[in-house]
Amino acid sequence: VQLVDSGGGLVQPGGSLRLSCAASGFTFSSAAMSWYRQVPGKRRDWVAGISSSGSSTDYADSVKGRFTISRENAKNTVDLQMNDLKPQDTALYYCNAKGIHRSGAYEYWGQGTQVTVSA
Repeated sequence: VQLVDSGGGLVQPGGSLRLSCAASGFTFSSAAMSWYRQVPGKRRDWVAGISSSGSSTDYADSVKGRFTISRENAKNTVDLQMNDLKPQDTALYYCNAKGIHRSGAYEYWGQGTQVTVSA
Protein backbone atom coordinates (compact mmCIF):
# COMPACT_ATOMS: atom_id res chain seq x y z
CA VAL A 1 0.00 0.00 0.00
CA GLN A 2 1.32 3.41 -0.92
CA LEU A 3 0.07 6.99 -0.90
CA VAL A 4 2.48 9.43 -2.52
CA ASP A 5 1.82 13.10 -1.86
CA SER A 6 3.22 15.76 -4.17
CA GLY A 7 2.74 19.34 -5.33
CA GLY A 8 3.78 21.32 -2.27
CA GLY A 9 6.06 24.31 -2.42
CA LEU A 10 6.61 27.94 -1.58
CA VAL A 11 3.93 30.38 -2.71
CA GLN A 12 3.10 34.01 -1.99
CA PRO A 13 -0.07 34.97 -0.14
CA GLY A 14 -3.00 34.96 -2.54
CA GLY A 15 -1.36 32.36 -4.73
CA SER A 16 -2.44 28.84 -5.64
CA LEU A 17 -1.07 25.32 -5.41
CA ARG A 18 -2.45 21.95 -6.44
CA LEU A 19 -1.56 18.96 -4.30
CA SER A 20 -1.85 15.44 -5.65
CA CYS A 21 -1.91 12.02 -4.03
CA ALA A 22 -1.25 8.86 -6.02
CA ALA A 23 -2.55 5.66 -4.45
CA SER A 24 -1.65 2.03 -5.02
CA GLY A 25 -2.01 -1.33 -3.34
CA PHE A 26 -5.65 -1.11 -2.32
CA THR A 27 -9.05 -0.62 -3.93
CA PHE A 28 -8.92 3.14 -4.30
CA SER A 29 -12.47 3.46 -5.63
CA SER A 30 -13.83 2.04 -2.36
CA ALA A 31 -11.94 4.39 -0.05
CA ALA A 32 -12.99 7.73 1.36
CA MET A 33 -10.12 10.15 0.85
CA SER A 34 -9.12 13.18 2.86
CA TRP A 35 -6.39 15.76 3.19
CA TYR A 36 -5.02 16.71 6.59
CA ARG A 37 -2.39 19.25 7.59
CA GLN A 38 -0.03 19.64 10.49
CA VAL A 39 2.14 22.42 11.86
CA PRO A 40 5.12 21.40 14.03
CA GLY A 41 4.08 21.01 17.64
CA LYS A 42 0.38 20.91 16.87
CA ARG A 43 -2.11 18.17 16.12
CA ARG A 44 -2.86 16.99 12.61
CA ASP A 45 -6.06 18.70 11.42
CA TRP A 46 -8.55 17.52 8.85
CA VAL A 47 -8.83 19.87 5.85
CA ALA A 48 -11.12 18.27 3.27
CA GLY A 49 -12.75 14.96 2.44
CA ILE A 50 -14.37 13.24 -0.53
CA SER A 51 -16.53 10.15 -0.69
CA SER A 52 -15.48 7.02 -2.54
CA SER A 53 -17.55 7.91 -5.60
CA GLY A 54 -16.61 11.57 -5.51
CA SER A 55 -20.23 12.64 -5.20
CA SER A 56 -19.83 14.16 -1.75
CA THR A 57 -17.21 16.59 -0.44
CA ASP A 58 -16.72 18.47 2.80
CA TYR A 59 -14.31 21.10 4.04
CA ALA A 60 -13.00 22.61 7.22
CA ASP A 61 -14.44 26.06 7.80
CA SER A 62 -10.98 27.61 7.52
CA VAL A 63 -10.60 26.52 3.87
CA LYS A 64 -14.19 26.51 2.64
CA GLY A 65 -14.53 28.50 -0.57
CA ARG A 66 -10.76 28.46 -1.21
CA PHE A 67 -9.87 24.76 -1.45
CA THR A 68 -11.39 22.09 -3.68
CA ILE A 69 -10.89 18.36 -3.30
CA SER A 70 -11.38 16.06 -6.28
CA ARG A 71 -10.56 12.49 -7.29
CA GLU A 72 -10.11 10.39 -10.40
CA ASN A 73 -10.84 6.78 -9.58
CA ALA A 74 -9.63 5.65 -12.99
CA LYS A 75 -6.19 7.08 -12.17
CA ASN A 76 -6.19 6.34 -8.41
CA THR A 77 -5.52 9.98 -7.60
CA VAL A 78 -6.96 12.61 -5.30
CA ASP A 79 -6.11 16.29 -5.63
CA LEU A 80 -6.45 19.38 -3.49
CA GLN A 81 -6.67 22.66 -5.38
CA MET A 82 -5.74 25.47 -3.02
CA ASN A 83 -6.51 29.04 -4.01
CA ASP A 84 -6.12 32.37 -2.22
CA LEU A 85 -3.52 30.85 0.05
CA LYS A 86 -2.81 32.53 3.38
CA PRO A 87 0.24 32.34 5.67
CA GLN A 88 -1.86 30.33 8.12
CA ASP A 89 -2.21 27.61 5.47
CA THR A 90 1.49 26.85 5.90
CA ALA A 91 1.78 23.22 7.02
CA LEU A 92 2.76 19.72 6.06
CA TYR A 93 -0.17 18.30 4.08
CA TYR A 94 -1.03 14.60 4.21
CA CYS A 95 -3.26 12.44 2.06
CA ASN A 96 -5.42 9.94 3.97
CA ALA A 97 -7.42 6.90 2.89
CA LYS A 98 -10.07 5.16 4.97
CA GLY A 99 -12.16 2.13 4.14
CA ILE A 100 -13.18 -1.37 5.03
CA HIS A 101 -11.95 -4.60 3.51
CA ARG A 102 -12.64 -8.19 4.47
CA SER A 103 -10.13 -8.16 7.32
CA GLY A 104 -11.51 -4.99 8.82
CA ALA A 105 -11.19 -1.24 8.70
CA TYR A 106 -8.05 0.38 7.32
CA GLU A 107 -6.45 3.79 7.31
CA TYR A 108 -3.43 4.79 5.26
CA TRP A 109 -1.33 7.97 5.18
CA GLY A 110 0.90 9.62 2.63
CA GLN A 111 4.34 10.88 3.52
CA GLY A 112 3.32 14.52 3.43
CA THR A 113 4.14 17.47 1.22
CA GLN A 114 5.19 20.85 2.59
CA VAL A 115 3.21 23.97 1.75
CA THR A 116 4.75 27.30 2.74
CA VAL A 117 2.85 30.55 2.17
CA SER A 118 5.11 33.53 2.60
CA ALA A 119 5.96 36.81 0.97
